[in-house]
Amino acid sequence: MTDTRQWFWLGAAILLCAFVYLLHPILSPFLVSLLLAYMFDPVVGRLEKLGMSRTWGVVSVFALFILVLMALLLVLIPMLAKQFFRLYELAPQMLDWLQHTAMPWAQHKFGLADGFWKFDKVKAAISEHMGQTTDIVGVVLSQATASGLALIGFAANLLLVPVVSFYLLRDWDLMMAKIRSLLPRDREARIVSLAGECHDVLGAFMRGQLLVMLALGVIYAGGLMLVGLELGLLIGLLAGLAAIVPYMGFVIGIGAAIVAGLFQFGGELYPMIGIVAVFMIGQALEGMVLTPLLVGDRIGLHPVAVIFAILAGGELFGFTGVLLALPVAAVIMVLVRHMHDLYKRSGMYGGQEGPEL
Repeated sequence: MTDTRQWFWLGAAILLCAFVYLLHPILSPFLVSLLLAYMFDPVVGRLEKLGMSRTWGVVSVFALFILVLMALLLVLIPMLAKQFFRLYELAPQMLDWLQHTAMPWAQHKFGLADGFWKFDKVKAAISEHMGQTTDIVGVVLSQATASGLALIGFAANLLLVPVVSFYLLRDWDLMMAKIRSLLPRDREARIVSLAGECHDVLGAFMRGQLLVMLALGVIYAGGLMLVGLELGLLIGLLAGLAAIVPYMGFVIGIGAAIVAGLFQFGGELYPMIGIVAVFMIGQALEGMVLTPLLVGDRIGLHPVAVIFAILAGGELFGFTGVLLALPVAAVIMVLVRHMHDLYKRSGMYGGQEGPEL
């Protein structure tokens, strides 16, 4: 009977992987909806405890989320559009600065050979591409026309996300109860315990780390804009997004900001000190305030595991794989930890009298 169960679960896992592989082009909106429902379920649960019905709690959460999202879009989109356009304009000038200022300095300091990086070819390629259109809008419109069906499909998926999220969030507790009722009776407690550990890991990462990313994006963008960096908003938000992996946002952000600052300020001391100070303050707040407050001491995913999971998921299943990467990595981490415990108590390691963990 035990062998039959093992083969059953192995077959179910293989079927699930095949299902995801074959249908991953259409799974993205459903996975996004599932993640949104998972993240907002605790909020709806608190509203239920205050006496609000489940449906009205979901409606309230959705209304607040949409209002906040629309406000952010109305403010951020015009500002980001200006910065993208500014970056588009500055690209040839930045290449000139790299070719005639930065690289000669590096050659002199490090004894590099002349012409070790062919900037002329890079500039020619970018200039040729920029000369094909008069503005960024033309590039976007031409691409949209060439891939109209893909654009329509993207819009349809975008509209599908809130609909699916609403129904998933409204029926979340019912779905969890039905899934639990289908678990094998003799293994229910163990499976629920493992699911609880996976929930702790995912909750710490999906809710806590996303809030940390948002806070860091605001801190970096606001600080760089106060310093006067032209591309401060763009670089700050990029650093916040890259903070999904600890320390990566800091490394990417401060590197891009220093390069942009050297180009804009010409190496002036005080603006460069200000740029470095923004990232040092952000890093200090992340370590001493944001992570302890928003993530706490719950077990998170190791940075290497995060990088590998995202790259592997994207390589195997595209965008769907990226969405699945972190939940699957969290489950695997919990299972590996329990396999480690079982191994320490097994005859292979030293029998039942082995050291306790």
